[in-house]
Amino acid sequence: MTNHPDRRAGHPSPARRPESKKHPAQTAHPHPTWTALRWLFLFRLVVLIGLILLFSPSSLDPLITSANAALAWNVLILYAILVLLSGLTLYARWPGRGNQVHLATYIDIIAFTFLMHAAGGAASGIGILIGVAVAAGALLMEGRLALLFASFAALAVLTEQIYSDLYGGVATSSYTQAGLLGGIFFAMALLAHVLYRRVREAEATAARRRVDIANLTKLNAFIIANLETGILAVDGEGHLRLQNKAALELLDVDAVNPGSSLGDFAPEVGEWLETQVQNPAPEGTRMHVGGRELRATLKLLGDDRTSGALIYLHDNQELTREAQQIKLAALGTLTASIAHNIRNPLSAITHASQLFAEGKDLPEDDHHLLDIIRRNSARIDETVRSVLQLSRRDRMDPVTLDTARWLEEFAGEFRETHRLAPERLMLEITSSSDSVEVDPRHLHQILSNLCENALIHGGYDNEPPRIKIRLVPTAEGAGPPLIEIADEGPGIDVKTARDIFNPFFTTKTSGTGLGLYIARELAQTNGIHLTYEPAEPHGSRFRLHFAR
Repeated sequence: MTNHPDRRAGHPSPARRPESKKHPAQTAHPHPTWTALRWLFLFRLVVLIGLILLFSPSSLDPLITSANAALAWNVLILYAILVLLSGLTLYARWPGRGNQVHLATYIDIIAFTFLMHAAGGAASGIGILIGVAVAAGALLMEGRLALLFASFAALAVLTEQIYSDLYGGVATSSYTQAGLLGGIFFAMALLAHVLYRRVREAEATAARRRVDIANLTKLNAFIIANLETGILAVDGEGHLRLQNKAALELLDVDAVNPGSSLGDFAPEVGEWLETQVQNPAPEGTRMHVGGRELRATLKLLGDDRTSGALIYLHDNQELTREAQQIKLAALGTLTASIAHNIRNPLSAITHASQLFAEGKDLPEDDHHLLDIIRRNSARIDETVRSVLQLSRRDRMDPVTLDTARWLEEFAGEFRETHRLAPERLMLEITSSSDSVEVDPRHLHQILSNLCENALIHGGYDNEPPRIKIRLVPTAEGAGPPLIEIADEGPGIDVKTARDIFNPFFTTKTSGTGLGLYIARELAQTNGIHLTYEPAEPHGSRFRLHFAR
């Protein structure tokens, strides 16, 4: 009969299914831990000391003959040596854990059997120590090994009884006690085995729970650390227990040691906490910390302040900015869809006003009304054009620009468009590394908005505004240069400077308030960081920091 090729030697059968792999926590380890072996060693030392005291001459039972006492002490000396040797093998971790349990159990059973014989047999009560040795071995080793230990112990007791009956003249009634001891050994082995299984299951469950808790702890710590909302956890005394990175940034603090008092590194928040504990505001309250406006919310962890509390910190300006972003996104979408419907009637109104202005013998009042129509039509057209530019900010086509040459062309074009003399718009180039990757249309719009803003607000002491465009290297001396637009005007006060990049914010009645906002949005689209800082002794300075 011909064998199938797949069933030949060296080729596994395809019908054989691979064994399913169990989760490590579901499979009990066949050997005890080294900690359990150390506890077993300590237990054997205690038993050894107790046996030495029991068989000492001062407490020796008179019924035990001198020959039996000599046998007991010889067994104890040998047993003591073996127990101490097991301590050395435990320290050296050789042999393996399972082998050490086997040796300890068998040595204990044999030693206790000889001591039981020396003390008078099964009736002496020493046999219960054999049951303890069986139970200890069954608790440390799983499965059928418990029954093996019980069988070996029962056989040892029966052997001792037979030997005593043949050579020691012990009454035959001792067989009953020997049989009871054997039954007790099996019962203790079975109970220890059941206990072993439950302990292993409990250990496996605890290990799984420990892993789950550790993973959840790491996940919670990761989530808290990466939340944009600042979180501070304090105890009932106001000492810090937990904080995340966002909270430290909002409070402008580099690092805080756990256990520090909240009032030490954030006195404003500490005072706010004291007032909120007495009269909490469910919607939170606003506060100013280090020049930043924050909205803080308190959540008590218990019924009173002694249980601690969670403090949530939000940047109120960021929340306002996000709301503005949502509004402007909707506004841009709406304006882009109705731009033509607005511009077409607007063009008709402008054209009609121009034709009407060409008429002869128009009264002065009509000319004044025509000027109002033209000014407001131009203002509406400028607003629609600005919002359309804002809605198209994501359409970019970056190229590598020679920044110095491009700035020279821009400065010449801006002077010509606005009829400015060279001293009114100066260009200063001091950077040697002047190549940037940017959308030139967006960069042109950004600089136009900044320069036009300087023309409007850059005058000082009845002097015409002067603008200086500088191309300077970075502070590190490497990487893309900085473009700086400065004027010599009165500057911007601190309170107004916080809002200049907000949409529709303007200090002029004729402005739209979108120039600087559009400049910043276009800059962010191209990876440029637009900042403002006051100039010395007066004036304003806007800087464009290009990405590397």
